[in-house]
Amino acid sequence: MINITLPDGAVRQYEKGVSPLDVAKSISEGLAKKVLAANINGQVCDASRPINEDASLKLLTWNDADGQMTFWHSSAHLMAEAVESMFPGVKFWVGPALENPKGFYYDMDLGDRKMTEEDLAALEKRMNELAKKNSSYVRKEMSKDEAVKYFSEKGDEYKLDLLSNLNDGEITFYTQGNFTDLCRGPHIPNTSFIKAIKLTSIAGAYWKGNENNKMLTRVYGVTYPTQKELDEHLAMLEEAKKRDHRKLGKELGIFTMDDDVGPGLPLWMPNGTIIIEELEKLAKETELAAGYKRVVTPHIAKESMYLTSGHLPYYADSMFPPMEMDGEKYYLKAMNCPHHHKIFDAEPRSYKDLPYRIAEYGTCYRYEQSGELFGLMRVRCLHMNDAHIYCTKEQFAQEFKAVNDMYLKYFKIFGVEKYVMRLSLHDPAKLGEKYINEPELWLETEELVRSVLIETGVPYVEVKGEGAFYGPKIDVQIWSAIGREFTLATNQVDFAQGRRFKLSFTNQHNQPEVPLIIHRAPLGTHERFIGFLLEHYAGKFPLWLAPVQVKVLPISDKFIDYARAVSDKLKKADIRSEVDDRNEKIGKKIRDTELMRVPYMLVVGEKEMNENKVAVRRQGKGDAGVKTIDEFLTEAVGEIKERSSE
Repeated sequence: MINITLPDGAVRQYEKGVSPLDVAKSISEGLAKKVLAANINGQVCDASRPINEDASLKLLTWNDADGQMTFWHSSAHLMAEAVESMFPGVKFWVGPALENPKGFYYDMDLGDRKMTEEDLAALEKRMNELAKKNSSYVRKEMSKDEAVKYFSEKGDEYKLDLLSNLNDGEITFYTQGNFTDLCRGPHIPNTSFIKAIKLTSIAGAYWKGNENNKMLTRVYGVTYPTQKELDEHLAMLEEAKKRDHRKLGKELGIFTMDDDVGPGLPLWMPNGTIIIEELEKLAKETELAAGYKRVVTPHIAKESMYLTSGHLPYYADSMFPPMEMDGEKYYLKAMNCPHHHKIFDAEPRSYKDLPYRIAEYGTCYRYEQSGELFGLMRVRCLHMNDAHIYCTKEQFAQEFKAVNDMYLKYFKIFGVEKYVMRLSLHDPAKLGEKYINEPELWLETEELVRSVLIETGVPYVEVKGEGAFYGPKIDVQIWSAIGREFTLATNQVDFAQGRRFKLSFTNQHNQPEVPLIIHRAPLGTHERFIGFLLEHYAGKFPLWLAPVQVKVLPISDKFIDYARAVSDKLKKADIRSEVDDRNEKIGKKIRDTELMRVPYMLVVGEKEMNENKVAVRRQGKGDAGVKTIDEFLTEAVGEIKERSSE
């Protein structure tokens, strides 16, 4: 008999070879019908996989993220079966499940054929037919020789390329219905779970993401266990199109891109620059109150500094090529941390100086591949809300907690209600390759971070193998108002850089000691955060953040002078105001101002001018009554000061 430990701590005994699905059936038939996959000792597996020794087990359903990813990966295989039936001889590259956007895709080589939008409808119909056959996903281990022979006979250079990086014991095939593919899995038990299907788009994708390789056809899709859930998801996608930050950024004059400037290098328009300045103002006020000191560092530095930090060679592919000057190589700054370490090291430090907190909205440059660039979300020039905290081990918990508290404060300001801290840990198997080879320090530092998260009570998940090379990190995941997930920023612990740069402070015993370093960026970058805010608010920024806060609308040309006098009074109170002095009817002025998402409209005519008042309209809410200018000023200034999220 073997012991199976369930998530609630309960231990059940079963015969060796029991499957997760057998365990589910022993608990309840209803549960067994919902199981998509299983987590066995931390590894996601098929629900049919036999368990031959004591193990911890979590049964995965649609309510689990890993269950959904397994569902979508299995759906990709179902789509491939449908494609193969309609396009004989097609060759497939990879077909992963996706977290964002939700669903899956498959890259394929159709030869000289082309897939059309009309084909998608036919493929959906075929997928539904295949799903109803209740075909099981069957796993089979293969030797490398067997696998190479199979795909050589098919003339499939894509799978042979994948096999070139695999060894015996690492190769499995999965078959459902008439489709077989090289795949490590896992998969759902059978196709009957897939009830609702939508193929969303067709795109081109270079093989391996390399623009020098052949262009493949990429088909995106999404599936759900019920039609109702799919319909809700598709409605969200439609809303997301309306909130697309690229579309709104252009309409509202936030940013622009220009081929002569270069891809991934946004130009900030006046309206976007106002938003940037307001975010910087918020960050500076918050950081000043938290004891940070501001610094400014250059945009370039010598190669030697990045060799010391370890960013070269770890991050060389993400850095722009070096420039040669005076016999030295210089790199565009890809990160602020090495520069900040030099500032810490510029003067002798004592334990009395710690924690030492320095902050900068530093401009960094990263060479993102052209195929990965996406509006403001993936750019090559970025402005980071960056800071570094140098502290003792005893101070670490309080400092790390204070950083998390800063995140929570920002979430409240911006109306972010759903978030999770993603604790990224190291992979012991990759020490010295991907991570600093200090196994004891890794475990110690990870436990420090974990303890703070537990004490703080914030929602968090642990992910193995995604830490920074110098220590564990937290990726802050947030959700927009329509439920889309974004990575906002990181909060990283660094136990290596201090020693690399020979940083030290004099401790209480008059001995040199290396500080712990916390890297943090609560607002991430201007680019990514403003992209998020454009979607989150649908371009309807709260009053304090809106580029134009008030538009004064004269009913006719006779009242333009009064409108300008009102606007001037608002400007003296630091309210961003404009006058719509166009020769247009008031109805059109109101509609146009609504489209530009201006929070307040002040309509003025003869009655308002004679009584020194304004007729107030609130964006999206309509008439807010007639008020004196001073009454409106008092309310608006108070709302701006509070930084209300509405």
